[in-house]
Amino acid sequence: MKRAERRGGRAQNAGAPEQRVLVVDDEPDIRELLELTLVKMGLGVDTAGSLAAAKERLGAARYHLCLTDMRLPDGEGLDLVRHIAALPGDLPVAVITAYGSAENAVAALKAGAFDYVSKPVGLEQLRALVKSALSLPERSAAGPGLQLLGESAPMQEVRQMIGKLARTQAPVHISGESGSGKELAARQIHLNGARRDRPFVPVNCGAIPENLMESEFFGYRRGAFTGAQEDRGGFFQAADGGTLFLDEVAELPIAMQVKLLRAIQEKRVRKVGSTQEDAVDVRVISATHQNLGARVEARAFRQDLYYRLNVIELKMPPLRECREDIEVIAAAILARLASRPGSAKARLSEAALQELRGYDFPGNIRELENILERATALSGASEVAPEDLRLRLAAGEEALAGARSGTLDAPLPEYLDRIEREAIQEALAKTGFNRTAAAKLLGVTFRTLRYRMQRLGIHEPSEPDAR
Repeated sequence: MKRAERRGGRAQNAGAPEQRVLVVDDEPDIRELLELTLVKMGLGVDTAGSLAAAKERLGAARYHLCLTDMRLPDGEGLDLVRHIAALPGDLPVAVITAYGSAENAVAALKAGAFDYVSKPVGLEQLRALVKSALSLPERSAAGPGLQLLGESAPMQEVRQMIGKLARTQAPVHISGESGSGKELAARQIHLNGARRDRPFVPVNCGAIPENLMESEFFGYRRGAFTGAQEDRGGFFQAADGGTLFLDEVAELPIAMQVKLLRAIQEKRVRKVGSTQEDAVDVRVISATHQNLGARVEARAFRQDLYYRLNVIELKMPPLRECREDIEVIAAAILARLASRPGSAKARLSEAALQELRGYDFPGNIRELENILERATALSGASEVAPEDLRLRLAAGEEALAGARSGTLDAPLPEYLDRIEREAIQEALAKTGFNRTAAAKLLGVTFRTLRYRMQRLGIHEPSEPDAR
């Protein structure tokens, strides 16, 4: 133990590196292995063999990272995680857990650990973790990224929570109604964290055909199936080193949930048609507008995957709970619309603003964007009036009123198709062409909506590739 500690001291003094790491483990061989690896990375290293020694080191010097074993002779690694969390500053701490101990990993992340590494320690994984932890931005220097606007109490709480989540690698589950800004929150977590310079890969789990899910997530080898003419990576490979955002994760079929769970736990994936696994370094953030806990109770979502994804939950408030923010959000949307070629600057009249403040926004911010885009396009005036908003009578309600009148201007099948087409288009417009959210508004399944859209010839504008 003393030999390892002395070597760490000499490395620190001779090279005078700017960044220092504290290694805490009661096994001398493990301490020495970790120390040698870190010194080769140009880092200064101090070591401790117990919880008490670690606390003494922390009180005497400033560190940029702490690596601690889960089991120590006089306590638990979790005790050290909690101790460091209570100290001034933002020292990231990573925990070394027993191989395959998912419970220990989750407990460490919930306690505030930056990340974890499993025994036997993989040196490549360790180096990636250390580089990621040491690249965390200072809180004062963290880039704002995309903005979640508003000064209401719920939005201030969300921003504070995002600031904390950005400084950990823990899986995050973002809950909230459709259109409440879940993807924007995920992007802010990514942009203000250690992975900000690496890819952010968003995936709509409800938009991928079930028979293509495995190849889309994990990639495939040439010849794995008909049409596989070359090797191709999947979402995990695309997000390597960065963040994988799984939107509408509740839509995943059970078979895919099993494969996803293993990929998250082992941090390794196997391409379709391959016999070997590849290591991936991916932070997973998931989201859904559904109640994931209720889906677990209904046995539509695996409990073990739920606990792996929902290590920390971030709840996005609906817009109706942040009514005081509507003015600033609407102003930002109007400014963005005015920046488009051929668009004129517009503002809300006081009466129109009052109309918006009194509306419940079932589609939240996404619906507000659609309302304002439609209002500015139809009015053409520099000031948006209440009648331009059309909040009281949606197109679907107008179609229904026409059907109730009993007046048919076409054969019944054509007339019903038109009513259905208008209702679907209205739901898609309200949800920003989010088909999963539109299906919920219409009271049908995602696959039923997709079939009806195909039958009626409804296409999304500039629909992106599902990949």
